[in-house]
Amino acid sequence: MPAGGKPTVRSRRLGASLKRLRLNARLDQEHAAEAVDCSTAKISRIESGSVSARVGDVRVLLDLYGVEDAEERRRLEKLARDSNKRGWWMDFGAKSRVVDLLGDFLTLEADATYIRTWQPVFIPGLLQTPDYTRSLAEANPEVITDEAVDAIVKVRQERRRVFEDSGARFAAVIWEPALTSPMPSSSVHLEQLAHLRKMARQPNMTIQVLPVSEWAAARVAPAFVALAYAQEASPEAIVLDTLSNSVILEQHDLMAGYVHAFDTLRSAALTPSQSAAFIGNTMSSISAENEDS
Repeated sequence: MPAGGKPTVRSRRLGASLKRLRLNARLDQEHAAEAVDCSTAKISRIESGSVSARVGDVRVLLDLYGVEDAEERRRLEKLARDSNKRGWWMDFGAKSRVVDLLGDFLTLEADATYIRTWQPVFIPGLLQTPDYTRSLAEANPEVITDEAVDAIVKVRQERRRVFEDSGARFAAVIWEPALTSPMPSSSVHLEQLAHLRKMARQPNMTIQVLPVSEWAAARVAPAFVALAYAQEASPEAIVLDTLSNSVILEQHDLMAGYVHAFDTLRSAALTPSQSAAFIGNTMSSISAENEDS
């Protein structure tokens, strides 16, 4: 049983993948149960994610389903191996209820190989500087103690480190007001924009600015993060933020609209090189205002 007696996000992903592969192989749960010498009830629990599949059982099932792709096999075996793995963020959970509620999202983000995000109001979390994150946390009515604010800042910076170490691809579309609207101070503003421009130079990063004039495109969807795994371009999860936690969509019919929305946003946005120039010009304007004041 996954930790806590309930499905973990990794066990759910593994179970859903095994079910999809079984159906593609036109086999029923009785065939799977016979292959791993267990009951059909256990196969059902594995496919729902309420039971963690052993690595050996996953290998047997992949053989049965005719899965020969080595990368796919490694990915699913790793999910089985890590399904109950303790997340690094657990060290911060006791200090902040907000941090604790983000566990599933942080698991999904840590495993992702391709992250796409649309942000009309804020700088994407993985691109935030500590001072920018702190200003957001201090303004959140759900975060009521200095200790909780500190925990959120530390978690977000650790998220950046984990992402940078992973080598995952990242694509962001950010609406112009998120970049140009006043921040707590001009120094915070300039530091944040400088960090964005620096990150945009990374080979695995694509950052695009959606001009404020493209208001029709900006209305296609609220802020979201799309997470894909292995070599799959299609996301396996869409994450939507609330005030205190994240809502995770895993149903393919619900995710399709967000994929279309992101394509629409990228098409309407400035190119990466134009976006880098826009960020540089915005920094120059802020510096000029400081000199005049």
